[in-house]
Amino acid sequence: MQPTEPAVTSAVSIASSLGLPVDEAIELNNSNKLTLRLVPCDVLARVAPVAEQIAQFEVDLAQSLAAVDSPVASLVEPRVFERDGFTVTLWKYYAPDGPMAPASYAEALEQLHAGMRKVEFPTPHFTDRVEDAQRLLADRDRTPELADADRELLSDTLRRLSQGIVERQGAEQLLHGEPHPGNLLSTAYGPVFIDFETCCRGPVEFDLAHAPEEVSAHYPDLDQAVLRDCRLLVLAMITTWRWDKADQFPDGRRVGIEWLDDLRTALREDL
Repeated sequence: MQPTEPAVTSAVSIASSLGLPVDEAIELNNSNKLTLRLVPCDVLARVAPVAEQIAQFEVDLAQSLAAVDSPVASLVEPRVFERDGFTVTLWKYYAPDGPMAPASYAEALEQLHAGMRKVEFPTPHFTDRVEDAQRLLADRDRTPELADADRELLSDTLRRLSQGIVERQGAEQLLHGEPHPGNLLSTAYGPVFIDFETCCRGPVEFDLAHAPEEVSAHYPDLDQAVLRDCRLLVLAMITTWRWDKADQFPDGRRVGIEWLDDLRTALREDL
């Protein structure tokens, strides 16, 4: 997200207005949102342009999940702030507490899914996210560096796998959408999930496809065929995002090339 200085100023100003002491704002991540650790108050600020925000949805869902004892990050202030063209949400900062065992990861995700079955929120279907990726592939102005053969490979893979998963007509529910290791924190309070802006509906295997492979061995009652297809589908999706000329993923183009090679290899092995 650019530029960062006005965004930092907005976050610091809002925190200070609430009486939270801020001597420094440490940038932890900068992609579609800017994530800052404010010290010494130890608050995590998430900042995004107003036009691109779904912060209210994320705040409402986090509160609902916390009410049913789901392992989610706590809000310092349960509301969305707006200032100078930015939205800001304030969360508790959790200091890292070492690596997480696959069994603990799976248990936390199972607990999150159980909580998600208790709340009702209108969310897109996972196929809507696939369609977003397809639209990106169809727009050559947004993906000018993607070769035709690679564009066709990604488009065919997205279409075939998403259609196949839907046709199995398995159970679906509310999902995190991207519960990868960057969105699950190991803390002194136990595992805590963050970043709910990608929530969607679909099979739980779609969420497991974002986790390390060894995690799925500890999650009960998975459909292994669906999980395999979801892993390939997710790889095709995240590879597609890397070819968006507006993508802000660190070293995204190199990663996109690497993931294309991984996808080709995985598809050959799947034959």
